[in-house]
Amino acid sequence: MFFHIDPANGQPIYSQLVRQIKFAIADSTLRPGQLLPSVRQISTDLAVNPNTVARAFQELQSENLIETLRGRGVMVTKEAPAACRKQRKTFIASRVSEVLNEALQSGMSTEDVRQLVEKHLK
Repeated sequence: MFFHIDPANGQPIYSQLVRQIKFAIADSTLRPGQLLPSVRQISTDLAVNPNTVARAFQELQSENLIETLRGRGVMVTKEAPAACRKQRKTFIASRVSEVLNEALQSGMSTEDVRQLVEKHLK
Protein backbone atom coordinates (compact mmCIF):
# COMPACT_ATOMS: atom_id res chain seq x y z
CA MET A 1 0.00 0.00 0.00
CA PHE A 2 1.53 3.25 -1.11
CA PHE A 3 0.25 6.55 0.21
CA HIS A 4 1.69 9.89 -0.78
CA ILE A 5 1.61 12.97 1.41
CA ASP A 6 2.24 16.46 0.05
CA PRO A 7 3.15 18.85 2.89
CA ALA A 8 2.74 21.82 0.51
CA ASN A 9 -0.81 20.75 -0.39
CA GLY A 10 -2.46 23.10 2.10
CA GLN A 11 -4.57 20.27 3.49
CA PRO A 12 -3.78 18.68 6.84
CA ILE A 13 -1.72 15.50 6.51
CA TYR A 14 -4.30 13.38 8.34
CA SER A 15 -6.97 14.63 5.91
CA GLN A 16 -4.84 13.66 2.90
CA LEU A 17 -4.37 10.22 4.40
CA VAL A 18 -8.11 9.82 5.09
CA ARG A 19 -8.96 10.75 1.50
CA GLN A 20 -6.37 8.37 0.05
CA ILE A 21 -7.60 5.48 2.19
CA LYS A 22 -11.20 6.22 1.18
CA PHE A 23 -10.19 6.29 -2.49
CA ALA A 24 -8.27 3.01 -2.07
CA ILE A 25 -11.39 1.43 -0.58
CA ALA A 26 -13.59 2.93 -3.33
CA ASP A 27 -11.48 1.42 -6.11
CA SER A 28 -11.09 -1.93 -4.30
CA THR A 29 -7.37 -1.57 -3.65
CA LEU A 30 -8.42 -2.07 -0.03
CA ARG A 31 -11.22 -4.63 0.37
CA PRO A 32 -13.61 -5.48 3.19
CA GLY A 33 -11.88 -7.65 5.76
CA GLN A 34 -8.43 -6.57 4.63
CA LEU A 35 -6.06 -5.34 7.32
CA LEU A 36 -4.49 -1.90 6.90
CA PRO A 37 -0.83 -1.36 7.65
CA SER A 38 -0.21 -0.42 11.27
CA VAL A 39 -0.04 3.16 12.50
CA ARG A 40 3.65 2.66 13.10
CA GLN A 41 4.25 1.28 9.60
CA ILE A 42 2.39 4.09 7.84
CA SER A 43 4.02 6.78 9.98
CA THR A 44 7.46 5.32 9.23
CA ASP A 45 6.75 4.99 5.49
CA LEU A 46 5.45 8.56 5.22
CA ALA A 47 7.82 10.09 7.80
CA VAL A 48 4.90 11.59 9.74
CA ASN A 49 4.00 11.60 13.40
CA PRO A 50 2.18 8.42 14.51
CA ASN A 51 -0.47 10.64 16.14
CA THR A 52 -1.30 12.01 12.68
CA VAL A 53 -1.94 8.50 11.35
CA ALA A 54 -3.90 7.61 14.51
CA ARG A 55 -6.08 10.69 13.96
CA ALA A 56 -6.80 9.59 10.38
CA PHE A 57 -7.71 6.11 11.63
CA GLN A 58 -10.00 7.62 14.29
CA GLU A 59 -11.86 9.62 11.66
CA LEU A 60 -12.25 6.57 9.42
CA GLN A 61 -13.43 4.53 12.38
CA SER A 62 -15.98 7.19 13.38
CA GLU A 63 -17.41 6.90 9.85
CA ASN A 64 -17.57 3.08 10.24
CA LEU A 65 -15.17 2.56 7.34
CA ILE A 66 -12.60 0.68 9.41
CA GLU A 67 -12.74 -1.21 12.68
CA THR A 68 -10.12 -2.23 15.18
CA LEU A 69 -9.74 -5.94 15.83
CA ARG A 70 -8.11 -6.45 19.18
CA GLY A 71 -4.72 -8.06 18.75
CA ARG A 72 -4.95 -8.16 14.95
CA GLY A 73 -5.03 -4.59 13.68
CA VAL A 74 -7.38 -2.35 11.73
CA MET A 75 -9.69 -3.84 9.12
CA VAL A 76 -11.87 -2.40 6.34
CA THR A 77 -15.58 -2.86 7.14
CA LYS A 78 -18.01 -4.52 4.75
CA GLU A 79 -20.00 -1.26 4.47
CA ALA A 80 -16.94 0.78 3.51
CA PRO A 81 -16.79 0.29 -0.30
CA ALA A 82 -20.28 1.63 -1.02
CA ALA A 83 -19.82 4.55 1.37
CA CYS A 84 -16.39 5.39 -0.03
CA ARG A 85 -17.58 5.26 -3.64
CA LYS A 86 -20.39 7.67 -2.76
CA GLN A 87 -18.01 10.02 -0.92
CA ARG A 88 -15.48 9.87 -3.76
CA LYS A 89 -18.17 10.84 -6.28
CA THR A 90 -19.33 13.73 -4.09
CA PHE A 91 -15.76 14.94 -3.54
CA ILE A 92 -14.82 14.80 -7.22
CA ALA A 93 -18.11 16.44 -8.29
CA SER A 94 -17.39 19.30 -5.92
CA ARG A 95 -13.86 19.75 -7.24
CA VAL A 96 -15.05 19.64 -10.88
CA SER A 97 -17.76 22.18 -10.08
CA GLU A 98 -15.20 24.54 -8.52
CA VAL A 99 -12.93 24.31 -11.56
CA LEU A 100 -15.78 24.80 -14.05
CA ASN A 101 -17.10 27.81 -12.13
CA GLU A 102 -13.63 29.34 -12.01
CA ALA A 103 -13.14 28.79 -15.75
CA LEU A 104 -16.49 30.34 -16.63
CA GLN A 105 -16.03 33.26 -14.25
CA SER A 106 -12.62 33.96 -15.78
CA GLY A 107 -14.31 34.62 -19.10
CA MET A 108 -13.76 31.31 -20.87
CA SER A 109 -16.58 30.27 -23.17
CA THR A 110 -18.48 27.07 -22.48
CA GLU A 111 -17.13 25.71 -25.75
CA ASP A 112 -13.52 26.36 -24.66
CA VAL A 113 -14.23 24.65 -21.34
CA ARG A 114 -15.89 21.73 -23.10
CA GLN A 115 -12.87 21.30 -25.39
CA LEU A 116 -10.51 21.30 -22.40
CA VAL A 117 -12.58 18.69 -20.61
CA GLU A 118 -12.82 16.48 -23.67
CA LYS A 119 -9.07 16.80 -24.27
CA HIS A 120 -8.34 15.62 -20.71
CA LEU A 121 -10.82 12.76 -20.91
CA LYS A 122 -9.07 11.29 -23.96
